[in-house]
Amino acid sequence: MRIPFNDLATPHASIVEDVVAEVRALAGNSRFIGGPAVEAFEQDFAAFCHTRHAVGVANGTDAIELTLRALGIGAGDEVLVPANTFIATASAVAATGARPVFVDVDPVSLLVTPATLEAGLTERTKAVVPVHLFGHMVPPADVLAFAQRHGLIVIEDSAQAHGADAPSDGGDEKSRAGSYGVAGTFSFYPGKNLGAWGDGGAVVTDDTALASRIRSLANHGRSEGTDHYEHRYVGRNSRLDALQAAVLRRKLADLPEATAQRRRVASVYAEALAAHSIPLVAPLSGVDSAWHLLVVRVPGRETVRRLLDEAGIGTGVHYPVPCHRQLAYISDQTVSLPVAEQAATEILSLPFFPHMRDDEIAYVAESLAKAIAAV
Repeated sequence: MRIPFNDLATPHASIVEDVVAEVRALAGNSRFIGGPAVEAFEQDFAAFCHTRHAVGVANGTDAIELTLRALGIGAGDEVLVPANTFIATASAVAATGARPVFVDVDPVSLLVTPATLEAGLTERTKAVVPVHLFGHMVPPADVLAFAQRHGLIVIEDSAQAHGADAPSDGGDEKSRAGSYGVAGTFSFYPGKNLGAWGDGGAVVTDDTALASRIRSLANHGRSEGTDHYEHRYVGRNSRLDALQAAVLRRKLADLPEATAQRRRVASVYAEALAAHSIPLVAPLSGVDSAWHLLVVRVPGRETVRRLLDEAGIGTGVHYPVPCHRQLAYISDQTVSLPVAEQAATEILSLPFFPHMRDDEIAYVAESLAKAIAAV
């Protein structure tokens, strides 16, 4: 049995004709940048995220950077960032002139907590970027009280958590990923749960003024409703293409069902792995994860990966070098963050996609158990 790490071709096959029809429409009206396709997706995505506004941008990294810039964060400021995230979270902060301050995470969930955030706090801290890792949300209660206590801005990095929900503080209601901070940022890289046929990103927010500033910054500093050659801000070109917006809107319609399928596959995986005493990196209690990745922690990871590859099983590692140990940042920050450092040597992402069969999951679990036993 051969099982790829991911299978993007199968779900795309069912929407090709719909996308081709959108391409023909775009070819006819020539609205390749902005226009109805982008506006329609932004409206639908804002509704999906339970926010008032969504602003399409070129990619998920720009989504974070533009949000920080729109909030006035820059040189001399510090922003708290988990060490175990994709480098884009940190590089977006650095691109504003601010300093990303890396913090450790909980040893079980691998998410930031008030205690780990507190360790990175200084008088220069202006914001915190909790990362909803692997699709598992950092609950609002774990961040908002800390941020309010210290007067900090919360910007959610939701690049792996499209459609995840977590309990709101003090009630049975749940918050959708991206909706509880002043803004939430998303990537639509093709491998994401909601992936484009190229690159793309978005910022969601309830703050009308903030949405307007981000939109302006992403469009060369032009303000809505002004002359094409009037530029209020020093902006840049970071616009979501109409073609990508059309693809994303079509895929967004299928996302709730795809997420339900991911949750089913994760449940089957959890049971199969538990039979071999292999725990998942699971979401916190009450969190409805988007399940972007299916992650375990194993000893002798490289040997285990080699044995799984020999068994025809694709795997990934997210992420083998924590941010504070990357060459781009190591000279600036020499802190020890033991949980993130240990996890980086053990985390292993298993094959995971919505249409995985139960027999494939069983084969992965059995093969993984054999590989671990052989280490």
